[in-house]
Amino acid sequence: MPPYYDWSGWYGGVNLAYGWGSAKSNPSLPPFKSSVGSLFGGLQLGYNRELPSRVVLGVETDLSFPNYLDFDDIIWSGVNANGRVTEKVDYYGSLRGRIGYAPARWLIYATAGLAYSQGRLTEDPFDPATQKKIGFRAGWVAGAGVEAPVDGNWTARIEYLYSNFGSLNVMLPSGTSYGSTFDLHTVRLGLNRKLGGSAKEPSGAGDTITSPIYWEMQGQSTYIQQGYPAFRSPYYSTNSFTPGAQSRETWSNSLFLGVKLWDGGEFYYNPELIQGYGLNATFGAAGFPNGEAQKSNFSYPHYITSRLYLRQTFGLGGEQETVQSDYGQMAGKRDVSRLTFQIGKFAVHDMFDNNTYAQDPRTQFLNWSIWAAGAFDYPGDMVGLTYGAAAELNQQAWAVRAGYFLVVVHPNTNDFDMELGKRGGYVGEFETRYEVLSRPGKLRVIGWMHDTLSGGYRDALNLAAATPGLDLTTAIDLTQQGRIKYGYVFNVEQAVTDDIGVFGRWSWNNGKNQISAFTDIDSSLSGGVSIKGTSWGRPEDTVGLAGAVNEISKDHRDFLAAGGMGILVGDGRLNYRPERILETYYTVKVAKDATFTFDYQFLQNPAYNADRGPVSVLSGRVHAQF
Repeated sequence: MPPYYDWSGWYGGVNLAYGWGSAKSNPSLPPFKSSVGSLFGGLQLGYNRELPSRVVLGVETDLSFPNYLDFDDIIWSGVNANGRVTEKVDYYGSLRGRIGYAPARWLIYATAGLAYSQGRLTEDPFDPATQKKIGFRAGWVAGAGVEAPVDGNWTARIEYLYSNFGSLNVMLPSGTSYGSTFDLHTVRLGLNRKLGGSAKEPSGAGDTITSPIYWEMQGQSTYIQQGYPAFRSPYYSTNSFTPGAQSRETWSNSLFLGVKLWDGGEFYYNPELIQGYGLNATFGAAGFPNGEAQKSNFSYPHYITSRLYLRQTFGLGGEQETVQSDYGQMAGKRDVSRLTFQIGKFAVHDMFDNNTYAQDPRTQFLNWSIWAAGAFDYPGDMVGLTYGAAAELNQQAWAVRAGYFLVVVHPNTNDFDMELGKRGGYVGEFETRYEVLSRPGKLRVIGWMHDTLSGGYRDALNLAAATPGLDLTTAIDLTQQGRIKYGYVFNVEQAVTDDIGVFGRWSWNNGKNQISAFTDIDSSLSGGVSIKGTSWGRPEDTVGLAGAVNEISKDHRDFLAAGGMGILVGDGRLNYRPERILETYYTVKVAKDATFTFDYQFLQNPAYNADRGPVSVLSGRVHAQF
């Protein structure tokens, strides 16, 4: 008799779905959009009971969230005399029963139950006021699927679900009433882990189910609560920190799945659920104080395929090194002398501008101009991701890296320019490794250039001066054309003792035209120290102290002083001074795989404006990983 899998017990997991459906509004409006077609990501938790007959009875609950791109969360949208009316879905879920049969090592099942969703309906009139209402739907769901074990306590599934969420009727504060219906078809892939115990097989079989494909998975969750007290501000604008006290949160949940395909070939997939607002909707400082803050302002989690890429490594022989399992890295051995190629979707910072002591805002410094080179306007969308190809040649004492990446078609958007070769970002890095007093150090030198459709600061000022009534934000959009932006980064790190390390970055760009993707900095100097807590009996705690000074070019500051708006900054006017930042944090290990961090930042001249601030930013961060 072939081995079988025992389906009994609790399980939890994640899923990725493509959903399509339709919506009808009442009263019927001339449609801008009346259908859904989007990726969704979610979580599930369930319990199974396998009977002696191999019939499996179960119950499962799940919660799913829409993709992060513009319009992917819209159910329907139309126009009436009051303006644009839009309904968006925040999330949907279900509570279902399951019945199935488990011949040998797989399970086929049917499922049905309660479906629900929450959405928000907005009416954006042609006057400045905005009407908004959150609504809840309840309906039913039914479907079927197939599930099979893949490795030990892990199982994979594919299923189809049809959800009818029923009707929603709301009245906006303006007194206008709207109603709608909504249904959704989804085909989704799921990965589950049995909670507690181990997969059982009959006598004579092994204790676990071994997959013929070598794979690894890591996960993390990071929650940051950040705020500041009231500060001095004689004026402010849409891109300014508001002077009243405020607090905002961000939350990210990630998996990183790696699969070894063949000798040297690896495939990586990194799904994430990201949620939260930066302070003032992620506007107000060039060195923004939260590296987890997105530029998209999600009230509820949204799904994002953060990374999806193929890596091929060719060993060149000689000495080998041991590699530990980590994000984007599978455990094993590899040649020190090697050539690596990577292609797909990932962040430029995955390969370039790395630094042992200041690189990851989920565990280290939070400020954008400290965990990264502030003037490095690397290609990326609104969450810092792009598509591209990169190569690395690594040797014992040095490495050289180069890459080509897609750039966005308009600054600070999610739409990529597909004019390959004509538009794009080019990054090169040389890394040398050395020792000072028998302590390791690294120096990285980066040169970068991108050709994008962007506006020029001086051209916008000249156009606005020649066109009475034309504001600068519109003017710079009207000056958009293919322009080249370039710059460099010097990045150094040095171990002082086993527990103390220092680092520094100097970055610069030519500052003539719009920032494409990162932040409003044309030159930046940062540096600091990281100290492990061994000397006070806490070897797994870390304290960090760092500072940064950020500046912008003459053209850039004239643009802001005249009322222009950048990606993150713009106070309507400007009493220019360099932006100065001091950050310190203490991270305490509270459990085997969890830490808590207290972080304090002092921002002088936020957004380069001496008339406003200083601002003291307090943060608490909880990070867990497996």
